[in-house]
Amino acid sequence: MVSQNFRDYLMPDDSPRIAAARGVDVYTYGERMLATEKARNLMAHWQGLLNETFRGITADGRVRPDLFELRDEGFAAQGAVAAAEALLATLNDSQRTRILHPIDAREWRAWYNPEIPFNDFGVRLEFTSRRTQEAFWGLLQSCTSARGFEKVRQLMDANHFLGELYDLNNIMNRWSFHFMIFGEPSASRPWGWSIYGHHVAFCCFILGRQLVIAPTFMGVEPNVIDRGDGSDCTLFTEEERLGLALMQSLSRDQQERATVYRLMEDPAMPPDRFNFADQRHLGGAFQDNRIIPLEGICAAEFNAGQRRKLLAAMETFLDFLPDGPRAARLALINTYLDETWWSWIGGCRDDDVFYYRIQSPVVMLEFDHHSGMWLTNQEPARFHIHTITRIPNGNDYGKALLSRYRG
Repeated sequence: MVSQNFRDYLMPDDSPRIAAARGVDVYTYGERMLATEKARNLMAHWQGLLNETFRGITADGRVRPDLFELRDEGFAAQGAVAAAEALLATLNDSQRTRILHPIDAREWRAWYNPEIPFNDFGVRLEFTSRRTQEAFWGLLQSCTSARGFEKVRQLMDANHFLGELYDLNNIMNRWSFHFMIFGEPSASRPWGWSIYGHHVAFCCFILGRQLVIAPTFMGVEPNVIDRGDGSDCTLFTEEERLGLALMQSLSRDQQERATVYRLMEDPAMPPDRFNFADQRHLGGAFQDNRIIPLEGICAAEFNAGQRRKLLAAMETFLDFLPDGPRAARLALINTYLDETWWSWIGGCRDDDVFYYRIQSPVVMLEFDHHSGMWLTNQEPARFHIHTITRIPNGNDYGKALLSRYRG
């Protein structure tokens, strides 16, 4: 049985993984890691996916039209514009050139999750001034709820904390993330920005008073920060608790039908159902066009209590959105609640590890307990968690709205 204390799984100080990273810059470390066959193959696979024309995640290969409309969601666009302009004012000409991209640039889709630099788009915030970093907090705050702002800051700090555990803040720190702006910040025309790196990817599209934040990748290893000071926290407890509560509320028959695989690495899984980078996730980096069939059990047969639990879980995933855009997103999700599917991998006892996915025409949410990457647990554990939010049928990166805007 896996211990619940992540410190029981810290790598020894002389492990090859730590030796490859200690005392070198991130690019030297990246060259060393990308020299491995596994990393080269992953990079080539991702590049092939990036080269595809964007269509969006679908359930059957066909993009369902007319799901997303231009509307006033009450987003305070001018505040975001001012914050972006303030950030740009802190940059030199070279940094500004690297950060700015056309609104439909494919670099939108180049985000990744590992600490290895698989590309070098935009600027890494660790190589910018303190003024730029403070300005980034202002931009993030202008586009998120109070909870969302706190969550992203904690996730970036969790990356720093992991670096502290191994004296590897040269590779993993709170600013070791790529940053880009797409289009020209405007209160009326489409634009956006993204940040991505180890355990954080956040793609933010803005069109007037309408806001799309998707895809997102948010994760932690470990999910506990325990320095013994004001930064201490435990992350993703609500996503974990609410998902398990819904599964446990189902009847035995419903649980059986919702459970796609009983084991986290089940021999019954086809070859493309599990991989070392995403484990059970289907909507990870570069999966923008993946066909992801509906699985499990449909919410149309849930009772009122189960529906409330399902909606509570979805709202927790989307708590990073400001009030107006979040209300609009949840209203759209509720419209398609009878077309929403719930699927599960693993057990559903109080201490079990598990994966779940919520999928409808307008949302896809994934939660997964992972095995170790920087910790040595070979089985999934509750202290290593990945979550993903996607908007199927072409509205990741706000692309469906951009298409409507262009007519």
